[in-house]
Amino acid sequence: MKKLMLPAVLLFVSINLFAQSAAEDIKEITNMILEQQKITNTTQIDARNFAEQGNYSFNSTGGLLNYDPKPVGNKFDGVNLQAKHIQVVSLVPGKAAIAMYYNEGSIQPKGYGAVAHYLTRTSETFVNENGKWVMVTGHYSPITGGQGTSQVGVAASEDE
Repeated sequence: MKKLMLPAVLLFVSINLFAQSAAEDIKEITNMILEQQKITNTTQIDARNFAEQGNYSFNSTGGLLNYDPKPVGNKFDGVNLQAKHIQVVSLVPGKAAIAMYYNEGSIQPKGYGAVAHYLTRTSETFVNENGKWVMVTGHYSPITGGQGTSQVGVAASEDE
């Protein structure tokens, strides 16, 4: 009986630590998304953190896969978005997670037409890079009744 007790205790402690770490990821990433969106709405510059290696995305234009090797914050002539129903799944606690949510509001990327009822489903993959959560992939798809942006996407190269 004593031989079974130590492995059982270790398993319980491991599961508890995993759950605590995953819960921290959920809280950190949810708060980060809300804070970055607040900053973007105020400054009219995309405040998201992107991975040093670049980022892949399917934008709300309905276009092809995009790869941006050196992503920088997009600029807007107008943006007022609100993330709703954020769900974060910690894949590897402290290292990788996925966030899924709805994004609703209005948006006008600099040089493009305004979208008065921007309404999309959002999925973003994050990794922890140098102690900071950064986005490595994004997928944005319009919801019926709303629309995405009119920006023209550039397809990712086969070599990348």
